[in-house]
Amino acid sequence: MCAEYATFGLAPAMRAGGVLNDGGYQVHRDFVDFIVDGRPLLFQLSDLDAVSPLASDVPPAIFTAQVRSLLLESEAPLPGGRYVVYGCPECEDLACGAVTAVIQSDGEDFIWRDFAWQTDEHADLELNGYHGIGPFRFRGAEYRTALGALLNGSAPDPCRRVLLIGSRVAVLAKLAAALRTIGVGADIAHDADGVPPEELRGYGAVAFGHAAGEQERAAVRRAFERAGVPVAHVDGLAPIVPLLVAQIEHALDRSPAGRRRLTGLTAADGGADVEVTSACRVTLTVYRLDRLSRTHTHEVFDGVLEAGRHRVALDPRSVRGRSFVVARTSGSVLVAAVNH
Repeated sequence: MCAEYATFGLAPAMRAGGVLNDGGYQVHRDFVDFIVDGRPLLFQLSDLDAVSPLASDVPPAIFTAQVRSLLLESEAPLPGGRYVVYGCPECEDLACGAVTAVIQSDGEDFIWRDFAWQTDEHADLELNGYHGIGPFRFRGAEYRTALGALLNGSAPDPCRRVLLIGSRVAVLAKLAAALRTIGVGADIAHDADGVPPEELRGYGAVAFGHAAGEQERAAVRRAFERAGVPVAHVDGLAPIVPLLVAQIEHALDRSPAGRRRLTGLTAADGGADVEVTSACRVTLTVYRLDRLSRTHTHEVFDGVLEAGRHRVALDPRSVRGRSFVVARTSGSVLVAAVNH
C-alpha cells in the first residue's frame, strides 16, 4: 500500500461536443473531474474519451448518490469494492467500457487502487489493469471536504444555453439545431432588450453572427452587464456551422485554463502550431470558404501528440482564401483563422 499522501481535489471539466465531418455528432458533457496532486486524473489516461460519474446533466438524486458512493456511504456498485471513475460520455453503459478502481478506507484515509479498464462486472487486472496509475492515499479531511462541498449546493451549474444574435436566420437556425443535437440549448434573437435578468442568467455564452453590427453587439453586452451576468462572447468567424459550434464549445469551457490539455493553436500558410499539456489524441480540420462562399473541409491530422508544441503541415491548396483550423481533443477545442 502506498505510504506517501497524494492531494485530492475537484475541478469543472468538459467533454467537448461537436459536429463531425461524417455527419455525426458528439455530445457535449459537463462534469467534475478528479484532481490528484494538482493534475486532472483523466490526463493520466492518455487517449480516453470519458467523463466522471459527477456529470452536471444527471438528475440531482443520482448526482448525490454518486457523491455519497465515493464517500463510501453506500455499497460498491461493482464486485470487489470497485467503483466507476470514468465512463462512456455518450451512454454511460459499462458495456462500452469504463475505468474502475477499488476505493477503500484505511483509518481516516481514503485509498484508490487497482485501476482497470472494465466492460463487464469483473475486472481483469492482469490483462486490463492500469499498472502505472496509483495507488493513491488521500487524507480523509481533504477528501471529505472536496466531495462534501458538492452536497452543500456547490454542484456545477452547466449553463449549457447559448443566445444567438444575428440577421442571417437560416444560418442561425442550422446552428441552433446542431447545438441542440449535441446537448447545448440555443435561442435566436435580434437583441436582448427587455429580457429579465433571471432569463439571461440561464445563458453561458452569446454568439454573434458575422453580419451582426457593432451597435447590436454593444447593446447585448450592456444588457448582460446590467443583469450582472458574466457571459462569454463569441464573434462568429464565418457562416460554417461546425466552425461556429467549435467556437461556442470553447466559450462554454469552464475548466481552469491551467488544467486543459489543448492550450495553444495558431495557423499560417505553412502549418498549424498546436500545444498540448499531456499526451492525447488531437484532430485538426481545415474549413475554407471559396469565392462563391462554398465550404470546403479538409481533415489534416488525427493522431496522438505528446506534451509540448507541435507543428503540423498544411497543404497550401486547403488554406487558400478565408480558412480556419479547428483543433480538438476529447476535452477541449480551439479555433484559429489561418494567417496569410
